[in-house]
Amino acid sequence: MFYPLPCFDSFLGGTLKIRGSLNRMKKKEEIAAYIFLSPYLISTLVFTLGMILFALYISLHSWNLFQRPEFVGLKNYLKAFRSEDFKRGFLNIFWYTIIVVSFQTFIAVFMAVLLFKPIPGKQLLRTLFYAPSVTSTVVISMIFWWLYLKTGFINLAIEKIAGLFGGSWQNVEWLNDPTGLFQLIAGIFGGKISYDQWYFNGPSVTWMAIMAQAIYTTSPTFMIMFLAGLVGIPASLYESASIDGASPWTQFWKITFPMLRPVTMMVVVLGTMGAIQMFDFVKILTAGGPLGTTLVPVYQIYSETLGINGPIRAGYGAAMAFILAVVIFVLTYIQRKSIEEKTEQY
Repeated sequence: MFYPLPCFDSFLGGTLKIRGSLNRMKKKEEIAAYIFLSPYLISTLVFTLGMILFALYISLHSWNLFQRPEFVGLKNYLKAFRSEDFKRGFLNIFWYTIIVVSFQTFIAVFMAVLLFKPIPGKQLLRTLFYAPSVTSTVVISMIFWWLYLKTGFINLAIEKIAGLFGGSWQNVEWLNDPTGLFQLIAGIFGGKISYDQWYFNGPSVTWMAIMAQAIYTTSPTFMIMFLAGLVGIPASLYESASIDGASPWTQFWKITFPMLRPVTMMVVVLGTMGAIQMFDFVKILTAGGPLGTTLVPVYQIYSETLGINGPIRAGYGAAMAFILAVVIFVLTYIQRKSIEEKTEQY
């Protein structure tokens, strides 16, 4: 049967009208979506990108927040690189990262494996173990401040334990002792390291006390991540290993630990980023003391920008912030590459 050409044109015109209508509806939906997203997009542009650009501008100026910024070029950056306090802050955060990330990862794995087993009261133990991570930083810091007092519970407990073995204990001012770990070791062997040689002293007693607090409060968070990783390990692997006579210890090193490698790498990355940006414990407990042994870059940026320990130097603080941002970016990039290479097989 022959259909006249006008019918085909009518059909084609109708199809084009439908497509045009659909396109208009799609555009309206897109516009509506952007309208709903606009508050977030505007706040991101203003308070994130805008603030970054403003901080970059300020880092090239000398500014005390009250007078007009004075352009100084790269002087703030050069000053930061020459600052012994800034270098010391990075050394302190290096020791903090090495010790805290290592211990919190080990403890998190241990707790996760323990709570993954069918033991009585497992749910209660999970709640108790996780409680420190959801407790206010200020509250936790005040509790540890009380424990670390010279007449506090920690000194009392060590004194009682030493007394059981016929020994004695001289109370330590845990939050006011600048003696470094390597200084203590050198003293045991009759050596001596001057406080002026801070780069050889190692982490101070006060810094190690803060590390212990950080490990206590962060390990439970990573424990949850390892528990999620353990759930994803096939039970058939353990059944096969048991049939072959593998001990629980062998199963851990040959099955559990390798299968948890992706989670472990993620925990190490997150722990490292958190360690580099550590601020709250120092601000609450020590303010960088004693003798600068707990100085960290973020606290220095805070104190310089707001003039906590001297004149307000917002430009200098912004320059230090950008240097720290570059360090974080480089470390993140290196660790990301390492994760991608080491977890491809999983």
